[in-house]
Amino acid sequence: MMDCYQEYERYLAEEKKVASNTLSSYLRDIRQFLHWLEGAGKLPEQVKQSDVESYTQFLSSEGKSAATVTRSLASLKSFYSFLIRQGVVEVNPARGLSPAKVERKLPQILTSKEVELFLEQPDASDAKGCRDRAMLELLYATGIRVSELIGLNMDHINLSAAFIRCSGRDRERIIPLYPAAVRALSDYIEHVRPQMIEHPDERALFVNMSGERMSRQGFWKLIKYYQEKAGIQKEITPHTLRHSFAAHLLENGADLRSIQEMLGHADISSTQIYTQIVSQKLKDVYRKAHPRA
Repeated sequence: MMDCYQEYERYLAEEKKVASNTLSSYLRDIRQFLHWLEGAGKLPEQVKQSDVESYTQFLSSEGKSAATVTRSLASLKSFYSFLIRQGVVEVNPARGLSPAKVERKLPQILTSKEVELFLEQPDASDAKGCRDRAMLELLYATGIRVSELIGLNMDHINLSAAFIRCSGRDRERIIPLYPAAVRALSDYIEHVRPQMIEHPDERALFVNMSGERMSRQGFWKLIKYYQEKAGIQKEITPHTLRHSFAAHLLENGADLRSIQEMLGHADISSTQIYTQIVSQKLKDVYRKAHPRA
């Protein structure tokens, strides 16, 4: 069965071309399921729907969240669909099972003042601070994902026309830049990046202090450092700036379709969560300000 697992990994990576985070999540879910099956003395090709139900109940009893159980069930459906395709099984034992209902939490966002405070933290007078300010300004200017941010190359940036080309999961999209982001990027590209890169032919827009492409982990550390420096109590992640970008655009009159396009959402239902954030914010203001609320 390990052969099937490795074939499944290749299938997801090479044929389905799923994002690296999704790939690792699916594979982790399948490994945990196979380990559970081994303890139950069963082979994957012997699994019935009742076994999958028992497994989801086991996950819940282990304290796993409803979201984790739901994702695990989706992973199993995908794995067994692949096994059917390979001729290993004839029936998908996970099909027809309803995932646990997950109450979707509204994403955390920063206020405009908090964003301003956060973006002011890097000291642009030194090389690292200049690079960091450019990264943070670009993230808030465009709302792109952290994987897209660190994946940007020099030829994705057009400063004279003030936009970036972002190659997302399925297609490329064009996102405008506001003047402060253009200035921060110009300073970094002109004065700092040439001294930071290890090789003259380096394509990466943002590099670490070793001159190589910035990593996800490196950028997360950077975010945490500036959160503490700003003294902002909210938990800030790269996605917090993405959520704040979308919510602030919506608050200021942008239409959902345009926000969907800029965020790279395949389905507008993913974008509609921001209308709930804005509505909740209005309710909070009303409750605090209205004398009879």
